[in-house]
Amino acid sequence: MSDAGPPQGARAKVRWHRRARHALAHSLRVRLVALFLLLALAMTAIFVIGMQRALSIGWRDAARPLVTDYVDKLAADIGSPPRIEAAQALVQRLPLSVRISGPQVNWRSNPNEPEYDHPYDNPGDHRLRDSAADANGWNADAPRFFERTTADGHRIRFGLSVQAWHDRPRFIGWITLGLLLGLTALAYARVRRMLRPLDDIRAGAQRFGAGDFAQAIPVRHAHRPDELGELATTINTMGGDIHQMLEAKRTLLLAISHELRSPLTRARLNTELLPETPEVQPSREALLRDLGQMRDLVTDLLESERLASPHAALHREPTDLAVLVAEVVAALDGAMNGAPAIVQTLQPGVPVLQLDRTRMRLLLRNLLDNALRHSVDAAQPPEVTLAQTADGAIQITVRDFGMGVPDDQIPHLAQPFYRPDTARTREGGGVGLGLYLCKLVALAHGGSFVVRNGQPGLAVCVTLPAP
Repeated sequence: MSDAGPPQGARAKVRWHRRARHALAHSLRVRLVALFLLLALAMTAIFVIGMQRALSIGWRDAARPLVTDYVDKLAADIGSPPRIEAAQALVQRLPLSVRISGPQVNWRSNPNEPEYDHPYDNPGDHRLRDSAADANGWNADAPRFFERTTADGHRIRFGLSVQAWHDRPRFIGWITLGLLLGLTALAYARVRRMLRPLDDIRAGAQRFGAGDFAQAIPVRHAHRPDELGELATTINTMGGDIHQMLEAKRTLLLAISHELRSPLTRARLNTELLPETPEVQPSREALLRDLGQMRDLVTDLLESERLASPHAALHREPTDLAVLVAEVVAALDGAMNGAPAIVQTLQPGVPVLQLDRTRMRLLLRNLLDNALRHSVDAAQPPEVTLAQTADGAIQITVRDFGMGVPDDQIPHLAQPFYRPDTARTREGGGVGLGLYLCKLVALAHGGSFVVRNGQPGLAVCVTLPAP
């Protein structure tokens, strides 16, 4: 027998409780309204109880002569011997229950109610007894207080009619509940309107964190801001300062990179003009290698700053990724004396995409070069996989089978100038811009960039949106 699980109603109830608990724990609006509601209920209860206590002090002693006189008048209206017609007229006119017992007349206004021996066993008498009982001692003589004996030996007992209370419409309770719910809804709407600037502040902070400084946080009543308006203004000022610092840093890096290109080109040209003698050749090759690394660093810096700009321009053109991957792999294999060092797994039928061919070539070259650099002593060569997912997206996965990277360093690999401890040498780890530049290229094309442990090795997955 299969387990059907909890019924739909139970699941909905659990979800409702979870949503309510989450709202109470995370929503400032809900907590403020709940606090105001509890405060209002507590103040109402204190006021009502206090007024009852204040009005109950000595009021029964003051009203007792009036009630006694009224009960005597009611007994006189019924007469002696008691007249049933008068008692019936009295019951119809007032919310009372009357019971007459004696030698000639035995009558009850509510014959359907059971017979009670003790005066206070009657529900009507019990209600009257509760209203009459207090600290002044009305309980002791209440039976005599609400009973009268006529001259001919009949006993007349008065009580409140329970049926009259049950038949009374209960509109007041529903109206009170409706007013309470309406006031709660109005309070919530008012609090929501008051705290709406917090939503704008949160959205603005998220935009600033993502590097979008074009739209400032709106400030209501800018000429006379409240505390939330002052907070929004302060955050806007902070965002403007951060934007200026980032722009200054980007401008400085671009200026330095541009200025370094010319002396680097001249230094490389002068180095290549050195005589290729046995004494000079080792120093000449080392100098050319260092100059080449400096040139690549400057190029990567310039490209990363261009791609980091929110208005990065891409020169898109129809690109066959399978052909592009094969070209980059062939170029790298040629640099390694033609050795087949990279395994290709290219799914046929991958559609042509509108991509920036130069930057995608840069992405593939950096990823494959990084994989080759960490596969020197690996059991098998690195591999590159090109495939299309079920939803139409295109995935490029480059994996090596080297030593890998500790899990705590995985989130930092795509940060600029970050190198893990196992690659902190110039020969093995570069300068820490390769993966960062690859991430910028993927994001500029609207894709995603994910680094994970391959166990062994490292796997980098670039996902491009479906055409």
